[in-house]
Amino acid sequence: MPTSAGKRWEKRVPSALAGALSLARQEVELASDVGDPHVDLALRTKDRLFVVGVEASSSPGVVRTAATSLVSSVKKLRRAAIPLVVVPFMTPAGKRVCESAAVSWLDLSGNAHITGPGLRVIVEGNPNAFAKRGRPSSAFAPKSARITRWLLMHPKGAFPQHELAERTGVSQGLVSRVLSRLEEQQLVTREDGLVRVPQPPLLFEAWRDEYRFDKHTSIRGHVAARTGSALTRFVADTLAEAAVEHAATGLSAAWQMTHFATFRVATFYLASELDPELEERLGFRADPRGANLWLVVPNDAGIFAGAGVHDEVRCVHPVQAALDLEAHPERAAEAAERLRSELLMPTWA
Repeated sequence: MPTSAGKRWEKRVPSALAGALSLARQEVELASDVGDPHVDLALRTKDRLFVVGVEASSSPGVVRTAATSLVSSVKKLRRAAIPLVVVPFMTPAGKRVCESAAVSWLDLSGNAHITGPGLRVIVEGNPNAFAKRGRPSSAFAPKSARITRWLLMHPKGAFPQHELAERTGVSQGLVSRVLSRLEEQQLVTREDGLVRVPQPPLLFEAWRDEYRFDKHTSIRGHVAARTGSALTRFVADTLAEAAVEHAATGLSAAWQMTHFATFRVATFYLASELDPELEERLGFRADPRGANLWLVVPNDAGIFAGAGVHDEVRCVHPVQAALDLEAHPERAAEAAERLRSELLMPTWA
């Protein structure tokens, strides 16, 4: 029998699966012979059995728990079955978790990635049919994200709530609200008054899904330089001499930290916009066409948390740099992966 979670979706999930498989609704039946309390629904087609876990959220923490449970259930069955996570709308982070766990997924918005022996179904591009009106509250809003940033910078720590408030400079009330959301998404745990991150990569992936670099104020332009690394050093030296708070990010930071891949576009966070005199000292000409320097005023000062000097250039913390690289050109995706593998994963493992 379906669990309570499965009962809520008992009619909708079979129809969604039938649609994804291009079958008539009556060709997808409830299977009553699975008998696993961890399975929300078991569905059968003419030649396949699907073991289904239904979740209300596609948070990577929630999806990982569901995927792990389904894989275990399939092993117990000792017969061919396809584990299938079902959510209202699957986020990119949820997709990545399913791919890593080799588990199929289906969302009730009409998207799917279902694979099995002789089966490969990929449907993407349908919008979220369950999006709420208005601006939804988020644990990763600019100021709220200070908490996630701190936790990812100190992945082995266990912190009382009041310490997180002190370290991040936000109110106890905001910390409490953010932690409640993160706990609901199975991204943090609270035990004996201490907050821990059981799987830091999942917390990073959830933040990555919601993070928008374009929400910062960015001025793009050109400064004469032979290489991206030479430009980075020149800009850093000039800003330091002028006592301007700054930190390199993106490709500039990745190069300073790992020396991975030459690059053209340098990016710096500034505490405030440059004055005309400093622009002249840099030789900066604002023009987005062919820009090789991005000067960015962040939407929250928390961006500078954990900044440090790497090869004589002040850079944001590797967590922030990896996050920012998602919005950068050139070999940014590879640079982000290098940061994660060399600097972040060893501390997150």
